Amino acid sequence: MADKWLEVAVNTDAAHLDEVCAKLTAAGMDGLVIEEEGEFLRFLENNRQYWDYVDQELLDRMKGVARVKFYVTDDDLGRRQLADYTDGLGFEYTVTPLLEDDWAYSWQKYYQPLEIGTRLYVVPEWMRDQPVPGGRVPLYLNPGLTFGTGSHASTQLCLEGVEAHTIPGTDALDLGCGSGILSIAALCLGARRAVAVDIDPKAVDVAYENAALNGIGRDRYTVRAGDVLSDAALARELAQQRYHLVLANIVADVIIPLAPHVPPLLEEDGVFLCSGIIDSRAGEVAAALERAGLAVTRKREKNGWAALEARARG
Repeated sequence: MADKWLEVAVNTDAAHLDEVCAKLTAAGMDGLVIEEEGEFLRFLENNRQYWDYVDQELLDRMKGVARVKFYVTDDDLGRRQLADYTDGLGFEYTVTPLLEDDWAYSWQKYYQPLEIGTRLYVVPEWMRDQPVPGGRVPLYLNPGLTFGTGSHASTQLCLEGVEAHTIPGTDALDLGCGSGILSIAALCLGARRAVAVDIDPKAVDVAYENAALNGIGRDRYTVRAGDVLSDAALARELAQQRYHLVLANIVADVIIPLAPHVPPLLEEDGVFLCSGIIDSRAGEVAAALERAGLAVTRKREKNGWAALEARARG
Protein backbone atom coordinates (compact mmCIF):
# COMPACT_ATOMS: atom_id res chain seq x y z
CA MET A 1 0.00 0.00 0.00
CA ALA A 2 1.26 3.47 -0.83
CA ASP A 3 2.68 5.57 2.03
CA LYS A 4 0.51 8.41 3.27
CA TRP A 5 1.52 12.03 3.63
CA LEU A 6 0.05 15.19 5.09
CA GLU A 7 0.05 18.27 2.88
CA VAL A 8 0.25 21.39 5.04
CA ALA A 9 -0.84 24.67 3.42
CA VAL A 10 0.03 27.89 5.27
CA ASN A 11 -2.23 30.75 4.24
CA THR A 12 -0.37 34.02 3.73
CA ASP A 13 0.22 36.76 1.15
CA ALA A 14 3.16 38.21 -0.74
CA ALA A 15 3.93 40.70 2.04
CA HIS A 16 4.40 37.92 4.61
CA LEU A 17 5.84 35.17 2.42
CA ASP A 18 9.43 35.81 3.51
CA GLU A 19 8.43 35.68 7.17
CA VAL A 20 6.54 32.38 6.75
CA CYS A 21 9.40 30.73 4.85
CA ALA A 22 11.99 31.97 7.33
CA LYS A 23 10.02 30.63 10.30
CA LEU A 24 9.49 27.24 8.66
CA THR A 25 13.13 26.83 7.64
CA ALA A 26 14.33 27.96 11.07
CA ALA A 27 12.12 25.23 12.55
CA GLY A 28 13.76 22.63 10.31
CA MET A 29 11.46 22.35 7.26
CA ASP A 30 13.48 23.09 4.12
CA GLY A 31 11.25 21.59 1.42
CA LEU A 32 8.74 24.31 0.56
CA VAL A 33 6.28 24.69 -2.32
CA ILE A 34 4.84 28.07 -3.26
CA GLU A 35 1.33 28.08 -4.73
CA GLU A 36 0.66 31.01 -7.06
CA GLU A 37 -2.48 31.73 -9.11
CA GLY A 38 -3.57 28.09 -9.08
CA GLU A 39 -0.24 26.75 -10.34
CA PHE A 40 2.28 24.89 -8.15
CA LEU A 41 5.84 26.25 -8.21
CA ARG A 42 8.47 24.06 -6.70
CA PHE A 43 10.62 25.67 -4.07
CA LEU A 44 12.96 23.00 -2.65
CA GLU A 45 16.34 23.71 -1.05
CA ASN A 46 18.94 20.99 -2.21
CA ASN A 47 20.75 18.95 -0.02
CA ARG A 48 20.28 21.25 2.98
CA GLN A 49 18.54 21.41 6.32
CA TYR A 50 20.20 24.56 7.59
CA TRP A 51 19.77 27.86 5.71
CA ASP A 52 20.97 31.27 6.68
CA TYR A 53 17.83 32.58 4.97
CA VAL A 54 15.45 31.84 2.14
CA ASP A 55 16.75 32.21 -1.46
CA GLN A 56 15.70 35.82 -2.03
CA GLU A 57 16.15 35.78 -5.82
CA LEU A 58 13.53 33.07 -6.19
CA LEU A 59 11.13 34.86 -3.89
CA ASP A 60 11.54 38.10 -5.85
CA ARG A 61 10.41 36.33 -9.03
CA MET A 62 7.12 35.23 -7.48
CA LYS A 63 4.08 37.46 -7.76
CA GLY A 64 0.61 37.02 -6.29
CA VAL A 65 1.70 34.33 -3.83
CA ALA A 66 -1.11 33.00 -1.68
CA ARG A 67 0.14 29.91 0.18
CA VAL A 68 3.25 28.02 1.26
CA LYS A 69 3.03 24.22 1.33
CA PHE A 70 5.16 21.46 2.80
CA TYR A 71 4.77 17.75 3.49
CA VAL A 72 5.20 15.40 6.44
CA THR A 73 4.45 11.70 6.80
CA ASP A 74 0.98 10.78 8.08
CA ASP A 75 2.16 9.05 11.25
CA ASP A 76 3.20 9.88 14.81
CA LEU A 77 6.63 11.14 13.73
CA GLY A 78 5.18 13.32 10.99
CA ARG A 79 2.62 14.83 13.34
CA ARG A 80 5.34 15.63 15.88
CA GLN A 81 7.31 17.31 13.10
CA LEU A 82 4.20 19.25 12.07
CA ALA A 83 3.79 20.49 15.64
CA ASP A 84 7.44 21.61 15.73
CA TYR A 85 7.24 23.36 12.36
CA THR A 86 4.05 25.27 13.19
CA ASP A 87 4.79 26.13 16.83
CA GLY A 88 4.73 29.92 17.02
CA LEU A 89 4.18 30.26 13.27
CA GLY A 90 1.39 32.80 13.71
CA PHE A 91 -0.41 32.02 10.43
CA GLU A 92 -3.43 29.83 9.72
CA TYR A 93 -2.80 26.52 8.00
CA THR A 94 -4.75 23.52 6.74
CA VAL A 95 -3.74 19.84 6.74
CA THR A 96 -4.83 17.48 3.94
CA PRO A 97 -4.03 13.73 3.82
CA LEU A 98 -2.39 12.53 0.58
CA LEU A 99 -1.19 9.23 -0.82
CA GLU A 100 2.44 9.00 -1.90
CA ASP A 101 1.35 8.87 -5.55
CA ASP A 102 -0.51 12.18 -5.14
CA TRP A 103 2.59 13.83 -3.69
CA ALA A 104 4.86 12.43 -6.40
CA TYR A 105 2.62 13.63 -9.21
CA SER A 106 2.52 17.20 -7.92
CA TRP A 107 6.28 17.40 -7.41
CA GLN A 108 7.85 15.48 -10.25
CA LYS A 109 6.74 17.93 -12.94
CA TYR A 110 8.94 20.63 -11.37
CA TYR A 111 12.20 18.67 -11.70
CA GLN A 112 14.17 18.80 -14.93
CA PRO A 113 17.70 17.62 -15.78
CA LEU A 114 20.45 20.12 -14.96
CA GLU A 115 23.72 20.69 -16.80
CA ILE A 116 26.36 21.65 -14.25
CA GLY A 117 29.89 22.64 -15.13
CA THR A 118 31.21 21.12 -18.34
CA ARG A 119 30.57 17.44 -17.61
CA LEU A 120 27.88 16.76 -14.99
CA TYR A 121 24.25 16.13 -15.91
CA VAL A 122 21.92 15.76 -12.90
CA VAL A 123 18.82 13.76 -13.81
CA PRO A 124 15.71 12.89 -11.74
CA GLU A 125 15.55 9.10 -11.63
CA TRP A 126 12.15 8.94 -13.34
CA MET A 127 13.76 10.58 -16.41
CA ARG A 128 16.69 8.16 -16.67
CA ASP A 129 15.43 6.76 -19.99
CA GLN A 130 15.96 10.11 -21.70
CA PRO A 131 19.21 10.61 -23.69
CA VAL A 132 22.20 12.21 -22.00
CA PRO A 133 23.94 15.04 -23.93
CA GLY A 134 27.26 14.09 -25.48
CA GLY A 135 30.25 14.54 -23.22
CA ARG A 136 28.10 14.65 -20.08
CA VAL A 137 28.31 12.27 -17.11
CA PRO A 138 24.81 11.48 -15.77
CA LEU A 139 24.10 11.66 -12.04
CA TYR A 140 20.69 10.12 -11.26
CA LEU A 141 18.85 11.21 -8.13
CA ASN A 142 15.57 10.50 -6.42
CA PRO A 143 14.92 13.93 -4.90
CA GLY A 144 13.11 12.65 -1.82
CA LEU A 145 11.12 14.89 0.46
CA THR A 146 13.65 17.19 2.16
CA PHE A 147 16.91 16.64 0.29
CA GLY A 148 18.06 18.50 -2.77
CA THR A 149 18.80 17.76 -6.40
CA GLY A 150 21.39 20.37 -7.39
CA SER A 151 19.13 23.24 -8.40
CA HIS A 152 20.29 25.58 -5.64
CA ALA A 153 23.21 27.87 -6.44
CA SER A 154 25.27 26.73 -3.44
CA THR A 155 25.07 23.08 -4.53
CA GLN A 156 25.89 23.95 -8.13
CA LEU A 157 28.97 25.89 -7.01
CA CYS A 158 30.21 22.95 -4.99
CA LEU A 159 29.48 20.52 -7.82
CA GLU A 160 31.58 22.68 -10.14
CA GLY A 161 34.43 22.28 -7.68
CA VAL A 162 33.88 18.53 -7.45
CA GLU A 163 34.06 18.33 -11.23
CA ALA A 164 37.26 20.39 -11.33
CA HIS A 165 39.12 18.51 -8.60
CA THR A 166 37.98 14.88 -8.73
CA ILE A 167 40.95 12.72 -9.72
CA PRO A 168 40.18 9.12 -10.69
CA GLY A 169 41.35 6.68 -8.05
CA THR A 170 41.23 9.14 -5.13
CA ASP A 171 38.85 9.28 -2.16
CA ALA A 172 36.29 11.88 -1.06
CA LEU A 173 34.62 12.82 2.24
CA ASP A 174 31.23 14.58 2.25
CA LEU A 175 30.36 16.34 5.53
CA GLY A 176 26.65 17.16 5.69
CA CYS A 177 25.79 14.98 2.71
CA GLY A 178 21.98 15.28 2.55
CA SER A 179 20.98 13.40 -0.61
CA GLY A 180 24.62 12.44 -1.17
CA ILE A 181 24.76 14.47 -4.37
CA LEU A 182 28.31 15.79 -3.92
CA SER A 183 30.02 12.53 -2.95
CA ILE A 184 28.04 10.52 -5.51
CA ALA A 185 29.08 13.06 -8.16
CA ALA A 186 32.72 12.47 -7.20
CA LEU A 187 32.22 8.72 -7.57
CA CYS A 188 30.50 9.15 -10.95
CA LEU A 189 33.47 11.25 -12.06
CA GLY A 190 35.96 8.53 -11.14
CA ALA A 191 36.69 8.76 -7.41
CA ARG A 192 37.66 5.39 -5.96
CA ARG A 193 35.69 5.55 -2.72
CA ALA A 194 33.66 8.10 -0.75
CA VAL A 195 32.50 8.50 2.81
CA ALA A 196 29.48 10.67 3.61
CA VAL A 197 28.14 11.92 6.95
CA ASP A 198 24.96 13.76 7.93
CA ILE A 199 23.43 14.63 11.28
CA ASP A 200 20.01 13.48 10.01
CA PRO A 201 19.74 9.66 10.16
CA LYS A 202 17.24 9.74 7.26
CA ALA A 203 20.03 10.94 4.98
CA VAL A 204 21.77 7.56 5.26
CA ASP A 205 19.06 5.65 3.39
CA VAL A 206 18.51 8.51 0.92
CA ALA A 207 22.19 8.70 0.00
CA TYR A 208 22.51 4.93 -0.34
CA GLU A 209 19.42 4.86 -2.56
CA ASN A 210 20.81 7.58 -4.81
CA ALA A 211 24.16 5.81 -5.01
CA ALA A 212 22.41 2.61 -6.09
CA LEU A 213 20.64 4.50 -8.87
CA ASN A 214 24.10 5.19 -10.27
CA GLY A 215 25.36 1.63 -9.91
CA ILE A 216 27.46 2.49 -6.85
CA GLY A 217 27.50 -0.08 -4.05
CA ARG A 218 28.58 -0.03 -0.43
CA ASP A 219 31.98 -1.41 -1.37
CA ARG A 220 32.75 2.11 -2.67
CA TYR A 221 30.37 4.25 -0.63
CA THR A 222 29.91 4.50 3.14
CA VAL A 223 27.27 6.76 4.71
CA ARG A 224 27.15 7.49 8.43
CA ALA A 225 24.80 9.46 10.70
CA GLY A 226 26.49 11.74 13.20
CA ASP A 227 27.97 15.15 13.97
CA VAL A 228 31.74 15.38 13.65
CA LEU A 229 31.73 18.53 15.79
CA SER A 230 30.27 16.79 18.85
CA ASP A 231 30.99 13.08 18.26
CA ALA A 232 34.68 12.56 19.03
CA ALA A 233 34.55 8.86 18.15
CA LEU A 234 33.15 9.61 14.70
CA ALA A 235 35.75 12.34 14.14
CA ARG A 236 38.54 9.90 15.06
CA GLU A 237 37.10 7.26 12.73
CA LEU A 238 37.03 9.67 9.79
CA ALA A 239 40.57 10.80 10.54
CA GLN A 240 41.94 7.27 10.16
CA GLN A 241 42.49 8.05 6.51
CA ARG A 242 43.10 11.14 4.39
CA TYR A 243 41.03 12.30 1.44
CA HIS A 244 41.77 14.11 -1.78
CA LEU A 245 38.43 15.94 -1.53
CA VAL A 246 36.65 17.06 1.63
CA LEU A 247 33.24 18.57 0.88
CA ALA A 248 30.91 20.67 3.03
CA ASN A 249 27.82 22.30 1.54
CA ILE A 250 26.39 23.54 4.82
CA VAL A 251 26.31 27.15 6.09
CA ALA A 252 28.86 29.60 7.47
CA ASP A 253 27.96 28.96 11.10
CA VAL A 254 28.84 25.28 10.71
CA ILE A 255 31.83 25.63 8.37
CA ILE A 256 33.62 28.03 10.74
CA PRO A 257 33.83 25.59 13.71
CA LEU A 258 34.42 22.72 11.28
CA ALA A 259 37.51 24.37 9.75
CA PRO A 260 40.07 23.19 12.37
CA HIS A 261 38.97 19.59 11.79
CA VAL A 262 39.69 19.71 8.05
CA PRO A 263 43.51 19.82 7.65
CA PRO A 264 44.08 16.39 9.28
CA LEU A 265 41.56 14.90 6.83
CA LEU A 266 43.28 16.15 3.66
CA GLU A 267 45.93 14.42 1.60
CA GLU A 268 49.05 16.48 0.94
CA ASP A 269 47.57 17.87 -2.28
CA GLY A 270 43.95 17.59 -1.16
CA VAL A 271 41.23 20.20 -1.60
CA PHE A 272 38.53 21.41 0.81
CA LEU A 273 35.39 22.61 -0.99
CA CYS A 274 32.83 24.45 1.12
CA SER A 275 29.62 26.10 0.04
CA GLY A 276 26.24 27.23 1.36
CA ILE A 277 27.82 30.57 2.28
CA ILE A 278 26.01 33.87 1.83
CA ASP A 279 28.36 36.12 -0.13
CA SER A 280 28.42 38.70 2.68
CA ARG A 281 29.93 36.08 5.01
CA ALA A 282 32.51 34.65 2.61
CA GLY A 283 35.29 36.80 4.12
CA GLU A 284 34.45 35.57 7.60
CA VAL A 285 34.60 31.94 6.47
CA ALA A 286 37.83 32.51 4.54
CA ALA A 287 39.43 33.98 7.66
CA ALA A 288 38.39 30.91 9.67
CA LEU A 289 39.92 28.62 7.05
CA GLU A 290 43.18 30.60 7.13
CA ARG A 291 43.30 30.39 10.96
CA ALA A 292 42.86 26.63 10.67
CA GLY A 293 45.93 26.31 8.45
CA LEU A 294 44.18 26.29 5.09
CA ALA A 295 45.05 28.53 2.16
CA VAL A 296 42.01 29.73 0.19
CA THR A 297 42.78 29.28 -3.50
CA ARG A 298 39.52 30.18 -5.21
CA LYS A 299 36.13 31.74 -4.59
CA ARG A 300 33.11 30.92 -6.78
CA GLU A 301 29.97 33.10 -6.65
CA LYS A 302 26.43 32.73 -7.94
CA ASN A 303 23.11 34.38 -7.09
CA GLY A 304 24.34 35.82 -3.80
CA TRP A 305 26.02 32.61 -2.64
CA ALA A 306 29.71 31.77 -2.41
CA ALA A 307 31.84 28.62 -2.43
CA LEU A 308 35.47 28.49 -1.35
CA GLU A 309 38.30 26.16 -2.31
CA ALA A 310 41.21 25.70 0.08
CA ARG A 311 44.32 23.56 0.47
CA ALA A 312 46.42 22.75 3.51
CA ARG A 313 49.44 25.03 3.81
CA GLY A 314 52.74 23.22 3.63
